[in-house]
Amino acid sequence: MALDPRYAWLRQIAAFVVFLLLWEAAGGAGMLNPLFMPSPSQIGGALGDLFTDGRIWPHLEATFGAALGGLVLGILVGIALGVLAALIPLIAELIEPVMTLLNAIPRVILAPLFVIWLGIGLASKVALAFILVAVLIFFTVFTGIRQVDRRLVERVITLGGDRAALVRHVYLPAVAAWILGSMKVAVGFAFTGAVVGEFVAASRGLGYLLSFAQSTYNAALMMALVFLIMVVVLIIFAVSGWLEKYLLRWN
Repeated sequence: MALDPRYAWLRQIAAFVVFLLLWEAAGGAGMLNPLFMPSPSQIGGALGDLFTDGRIWPHLEATFGAALGGLVLGILVGIALGVLAALIPLIAELIEPVMTLLNAIPRVILAPLFVIWLGIGLASKVALAFILVAVLIFFTVFTGIRQVDRRLVERVITLGGDRAALVRHVYLPAVAAWILGSMKVAVGFAFTGAVVGEFVAASRGLGYLLSFAQSTYNAALMMALVFLIMVVVLIIFAVSGWLEKYLLRWN
């Protein structure tokens, strides 16, 4: 029997609830060691304590500030460099090998280096989030512009359009779908950079709390923080998806 795709979300929620109930039952029956695998109720209690005493808000503010700062800077710089490299061969020769090298290595390993250079404050977290996002957006724009239909470019030039007109009326509209399609990945990268940077060295932030939970062997707090980060990123994913549909409704 074919399943109705309209109710897929309902089936997913039901399966998740069943999973939580089985997990809670296994914990209550003593089948799971709470030191390593706390029950959902214990995780929920740890999450509730974070919000009840209010100590989570400064950490959320720190992580959001670093992630969103790196995201915005990474998008702006990635678009600018991608457009310049796609249109000017000399810039492409200089920038593309650097971006390829950065893309080839796990960029989170730069976190300790940024801490040495910029300290344990906000700047090092923004820098890591920025480098993760900028490389992604650069290749998105660079590849997208190079795949624009050359006949369209030739027609605009024939009608007297200069390079600025090409960027404004041809290239950027053409790669808009590519950029917005990469936004979900970019958001994930930005929060990865912020949290990893905080995990390496910080005085506040969700990554700092994760490091604290690890050092105290507080598995319930650690899993509560992981769940919180997942919820935050999923909410931003939903907003990005809505924004993509809204801005690309002409497409």
